[in-house]
Amino acid sequence: MSKRTFRIGGVHPDDNKISRECPITPLPAPPTVYISVAQHIGAPAKPVVAPGDRVLTGQVIAEPGGFVSAYIHSSVTGTVKSVAPRADLAGNPVMSIEIAVEPDQWAPGIDTSDTLVTDIPEDNKAILDAIRNGGVVGLGGATFPTHVKLMPPPGSKCERLIINGCECEPYLTSDFRTLLEKGEQVVVGAAIIKQVLGNVPCTIGIEENKPEAIAHIREVIEGLKAVSPKFDGIEVLPLKMRYPQGGEKQLIDAVMRRQIGSGALPISVGAVVQNVATALAVYDAVQKGRPIIDNSVTVTGKCFPRQANLLVRVGTPLSYIIDHLGGFPAEAAKVISGGPMMGKAVSNLEAATVKGTSALLFLTEKETRREKETACIRCGKCADACPMGLEPFLLVRLSKAGDLDALEQNAVQDCIECGCCLYSCPARIPLLDRIRLGKADVMNVIRARAAAAKAAAEAKK
Repeated sequence: MSKRTFRIGGVHPDDNKISRECPITPLPAPPTVYISVAQHIGAPAKPVVAPGDRVLTGQVIAEPGGFVSAYIHSSVTGTVKSVAPRADLAGNPVMSIEIAVEPDQWAPGIDTSDTLVTDIPEDNKAILDAIRNGGVVGLGGATFPTHVKLMPPPGSKCERLIINGCECEPYLTSDFRTLLEKGEQVVVGAAIIKQVLGNVPCTIGIEENKPEAIAHIREVIEGLKAVSPKFDGIEVLPLKMRYPQGGEKQLIDAVMRRQIGSGALPISVGAVVQNVATALAVYDAVQKGRPIIDNSVTVTGKCFPRQANLLVRVGTPLSYIIDHLGGFPAEAAKVISGGPMMGKAVSNLEAATVKGTSALLFLTEKETRREKETACIRCGKCADACPMGLEPFLLVRLSKAGDLDALEQNAVQDCIECGCCLYSCPARIPLLDRIRLGKADVMNVIRARAAAAKAAAEAKK
């Protein structure tokens, strides 16, 4: 029987999981951290510390700036040196809190022991408060505040929780290592989320190229079921290796056989999706009172001599990570934050990690060189590969023409920027680059339209 997968599009790049045997190892804290207050979707957090303040590890240093926002905590103990803009990965200025690092002294109420806590609180409001207070955001890439995602809007009901353990992006292995090394905590975190959502069934989706993780999590679930009935209703579903299996809409299709309409949210088909690392963060926040102050980062690349999965403090300069592992490799021509398909090129190695940093990938000039673009041959391979059922060849033409109305009518806003079109194009046309530009313009129009409608509605009151 073939493994389950999504039904529209997709490609099969080499997985290149060359760091899969590297256990997650704590990286020593750097001399100075630079913690961004804009490391989640929504409004940036507002700093609540000033230069000269001494902070403890796990202490709140910035509070939510709106409903869709998140707390930011100090990842270290030390003295605040500045609260000022600092260049991010792309060189853009982002408000950051600079802290000179001292030996760890943890904020009160945080359990730093390794003892597994399986007794889940009954009070769902208290659980949501703990998740919010812990600054938990989605760690699968979107960094959407988790407490907001776990409160479906009126009229919506969750029917299934899906935990994303696919890690379909080539090279990345931090989620795989988390499943092997923190599997118990991940499953307890999933059970906590499941309870908050109304004790719905929970499926942990893991791609078939991770058989050790599939076997281990199944064993963990059976062991925890013997401890408490709260772990009933959790299953592991092996999935076919196919990119972008870990995309939220694709994963829902693979697990539930339901497809989300244009512009709709997963809850519209009764699904809530959370990443493996997010489930671990929920466990830490609820069971240990531990906020997000670090995350697992894969450091890899065929030209990088020392593969690693590191537990890195939020706000650590990328240059510090690279120096710790032996320095910048001579053959590397480009550094990617994330994987080769959806990651972002790094133009500033002094930029600091954020909660959502998942990997540093080093690529050679040969690996990054784009072949010469030729004329479109109307083969349709880009449309066949698109997991959202779009027509990339058409979207590119409309984007180049600046036809925003037609772009919106053809659902450019639904593009998940996975790169399947670019990967599959025999003419080597930079489809994703051009679609991304058109999508950005259309999203600006949509946001302006929504703001105008909201203002008009308020004026009528």
